[in-house]
Parts: sequence; C-alpha cells; structure tokens
Amino acid sequence: MNTRFTKLSILAAAAMMLAGCAASADAATKPVNLASGSPASEVRLGYFANVTHAPALVGLQEGILQKDLGSTKLTTQIFNAGPAAVEALTAGAIDAAFLGPNPAINSFIQSDGRSLRIVAGAAIGGAALVVRDGITKASDLKGKTLATPQLGNTQDVALRTWLKQQGYTTDISGGGDVTITPTDNAQTLTLFQQGRIDGAWVPEPWVSRLVQDGGHVLVDEATLWKDGAFPTTVLAVSADFLAKHPQTVKALVQGDVDAIAWIQDNRTDAATAIDARLKADTGKGLPDAVLARALQHVTFSADPHAETFQELVDHGLAAGT
Repeated sequence: MNTRFTKLSILAAAAMMLAGCAASADAATKPVNLASGSPASEVRLGYFANVTHAPALVGLQEGILQKDLGSTKLTTQIFNAGPAAVEALTAGAIDAAFLGPNPAINSFIQSDGRSLRIVAGAAIGGAALVVRDGITKASDLKGKTLATPQLGNTQDVALRTWLKQQGYTTDISGGGDVTITPTDNAQTLTLFQQGRIDGAWVPEPWVSRLVQDGGHVLVDEATLWKDGAFPTTVLAVSADFLAKHPQTVKALVQGDVDAIAWIQDNRTDAATAIDARLKADTGKGLPDAVLARALQHVTFSADPHAETFQELVDHGLAAGT
C-alpha cells in the first residue's frame, strides 16, 4: 500500500473520532469498513478559489483527483467560504468539500455527528489580519470596520476571538466596538481599495492581494498557535456518502495526498498549475509576486491537526458563532 496513504488512514481515523466534541454521537466513532459498499458513479466536490485550497486546485488541474477516483465521475462547485459549503454538503447538493475546519466542526456538533466527517487535512497557515496605513496596533481598531469571508467561517471566528482577547466587543449583527462585515473575498478587495473598510482577516491569496494594494499585516494567525500550526483547510465528506461509498472516499483522500505530494515535488510547476486553475475558475490569474508571497505563507499537509479542534470549538463558542 502507498506509504503516504497508510499514514493518512491513521490521521483520517483520528479526525473522524470527534467524540470529545459530540459524545452523544455514537455513530461518529464507529470505524468505517473501507471494503464495504460500492464505488460511487459520481462524486460532487466543493472547494474555494484560494491558494489555501491548492491541493484541490492542483488535483483538478493536473488530473490527479480524477485519476485516483478511477471510473467515478468528478464534478465540482466553487464556494467563497465554509458555511455555504457545509450548507450544500448537508443539503445533499455536494458529497465532499475542501473547507475551513470551524464550519465543519460546527456542523458535526450540531448534528450529533450525523452530517459529515473530516477525513484529511489540506493546508496549514496562510491567514492574517491585513489593515490600512495608520493602524499599527490593536488599540487603533476601535470604531473601525473589518471584513471576513462569511459569518462563522474559520477566519471570521479567528478575528472575533482575537478581538475579544484585545478587550473589544463584537456581535454577529455588526455591532460592538469593532464592526465586522462578512463579505465575499473579491468584494473585500474592492472595498479595501476604495477605502470603505479598514482591513480584513482573510486566507491566501487575499492576504497578499491586500498587502499588494497598500495594506500591511497586523496579525499573522500563525503567531497565535503553538509552532504556528493551525488547519486552514480540511477535507470533509457527507456522513451518508461515506457510509454508502467508503471506497470512493478512500480514493478521494488518496487524491488529496497525491496532490499534496505533487506540490511538494514540483515547487516551480505548482505555482503555474495553481494559477492556471484560478484562471479557469474565475477568469483571472494572480500576479506572480502575489502568488509567490502567498505560497510562502501556506504549508500543505494531509494532517488535519485534529489536536486543535477542541480549541477551535472553544473559539467559536467565545465568538458567539
């Protein structure tokens, strides 16, 4: 068996065991027989057009995911942030998604483990609070307006948690000492360029794009975690889909592992592949300097860093999301 997949099987099994977050979800802790069921005729995969989703971008661009899925047809859908992807996943509109950990964990807890499973990691790091000139410290943020990708998404929770630690109040309606406006990433860039927001807590490449447009990093999220390691992107699958088609989920995880290995083995070509997929998905690529900077701040790993999940839960509770 592929060594990388053997390691991932162990990690995925650990990630599935979120009993500490939802002790009543007995079904969530039952091992899955990967030899049971049958391969799906189709798997519908969600992901974001972000550098933090490079395993999905490269896996699609280089045909890695489809190769590992074999005869199973792969169709895709692009999302802006995790809560929307989770909504599609739980509604049965998609079967799997690359997304931030907070919305996935929230869904798992709220459904008593019946909605989804986190089966692998994808990216670590690559998120930060970027602000305009004149803001140099936390005390400068009172009365300011900041954006996040979506209410309750991983960066939204991170911003609200950090602001609370700085003594600020926020609420999910945009009130409090600092106004938080959940906004589509592309629109956030436009609003920042127009001076209509003071900053944003976003993932790459949006961090680097805001920096390119005159912003500067006030908080690199990596500085808030032990050894700088925190999951930005994980791979989650519908619990029903996993139960019916564990072989297909195994193949999808293998595709994630192989895409990450390809990125690590082809550093120069990886940037080209990522940019090509972004152009295909959004009609626009990234400036070379932006892409290079973004890739310097993200690590790609199939380890979901499940040891951080309880802290992420605590952050979500403290943030009110």
